[in-house]
Amino acid sequence: MRRMILWLALALPLLAETPMTTLTIQVKNDSGKAVEDASVVVRFVKGHSALKLGKGIRREWELHTNQEGIAKIPPIPQGTILIQVIAKNYQTFGDNFDVDEDQKTVEIKLKPPQAQYSAH
Repeated sequence: MRRMILWLALALPLLAETPMTTLTIQVKNDSGKAVEDASVVVRFVKGHSALKLGKGIRREWELHTNQEGIAKIPPIPQGTILIQVIAKNYQTFGDNFDVDEDQKTVEIKLKPPQAQYSAH
């Protein structure tokens, strides 16, 4: 009986998988045109099982958008993620998003840079 209880106590945490989301990020400008070769950084901030995230699960991704302005992230733990987008001739974008579905598409619109002002 004790062996069975010990076996169950050791096996149950292994059976509880971290829920994952396949993420697609679509980057466009104000007029709706795709922004290609934008640098996209995705960081896992917090989530459903942050304590269970071992060293085997990646928490940060850096990639670039393709010609259609799309960046696909491999499965990421569900929870809150930070998405940062940097592209030439556009303002830098950064915001937190909640992901709690199996698949999610995040559309990001980049703005043109603002004119520089001088206080002098």
